[in-house]
Amino acid sequence: MPEADTALLRLRALCNVSRVGFSLLALVVLVGLLGPLLAARTSWRIPVAVGELAGGLLIGTSGLQLVDPTAGDFRLLANIGFGLTMVVVGSQIPVRDAAVRAALPRGILGAILVGLVSAVLGVAVAFGTGHAALYGVLLASSSAALVLPMLHSVGLKHSSAAQLVAQIAIADIVCIVALPLVLAPERALEAALGALVIALAAGILVAVLTRLSRTDARRTLHEYSERRQFALELRFSLLVLFAFGAISQFANLSIMIAGFALGLVLSAAGEPHRLARQLFGITEGFFGPLFFVWLGASLDLGTLAGHPAMALLGVALGLGAVVAHLSARLVGLPWMQAIASAGQLGVPVAAVTLGIQTRTLLPGEDAALLLGALITVAVSAVATGVIARRFGSGTFGTRKARPGVMD
Repeated sequence: MPEADTALLRLRALCNVSRVGFSLLALVVLVGLLGPLLAARTSWRIPVAVGELAGGLLIGTSGLQLVDPTAGDFRLLANIGFGLTMVVVGSQIPVRDAAVRAALPRGILGAILVGLVSAVLGVAVAFGTGHAALYGVLLASSSAALVLPMLHSVGLKHSSAAQLVAQIAIADIVCIVALPLVLAPERALEAALGALVIALAAGILVAVLTRLSRTDARRTLHEYSERRQFALELRFSLLVLFAFGAISQFANLSIMIAGFALGLVLSAAGEPHRLARQLFGITEGFFGPLFFVWLGASLDLGTLAGHPAMALLGVALGLGAVVAHLSARLVGLPWMQAIASAGQLGVPVAAVTLGIQTRTLLPGEDAALLLGALITVAVSAVATGVIARRFGSGTFGTRKARPGVMD
């Protein structure tokens, strides 16, 4: 209808898709509320990010085209959100948990088995795309930020699922590091050197923070910052994130590695409650939803409809991930925990983001990767529901700051 077309054109003009303005930011925050809305029903166990992706699809390339995801300033804000989201993902890895460390040998063995099966399945489902290595990494991945809060919500603690947590942690770390290497193998050496520099810097930072904790200097700084309301720890954390991001940019890596490394640093050195709340606030309150809305807006579902093989690829990736993770049963992981460990969102989202930025994915392949991820989320939620009937019920839906942070 002409009236509807005119109204849509006026709305696009108001949002000014060519650059970021307050109207566009208001729109992004508004559609981002679909995340909490869909996650409000606790029994469904829908991650908040799913609703935010749906909001991006609604206003982006596949929907009303109210925003331009290729705009430079929009992509910059989304990259900041990506980095902060990966900080949360990294901080979910329970590096300091003694029970998890004790279960590392079996967790590593389980992750190796899953990796071997994933490599075979990656070749089997390559569909002539030439991305078998990418699919192998995706199939082997788990998501600590997704699965661990789901299991915590039903009363399953680290001590009773130490092998599962260890396996997820290993898979998360290895797959996130491997992802940029398999997406752009021609730059693998440069990327590996950049990742090594970030890893060394992160290790030094952990050692320094641990040393400061033993001398009470860190707690003194924490109390001074809280008393004077300077938010020094948040400022230092953002400084490290952007410094790591600069190294990543120089080495043609993604800020994904920078954010994940900082998250691991915070997990290993102990994250003060106040800093956890501050990072949680700026990430989940604005930058995280903005990133997922941008990602949804960048997807073109029309290409998926025009390439039916990509829809089949998405289904194959989702079901293949479940099959691959069932192999951990061979090292004693319970059936339902093995199925729950197949839940993945962070690595597929990172793969799609990097693929969009580097233009290495085929038409419809980005949507196929997310379709596969959503299938694993659904299967993991069902498995968690079965576990819930054994361990008691709980709540799920929010992306939480990691447990075990410092006072």
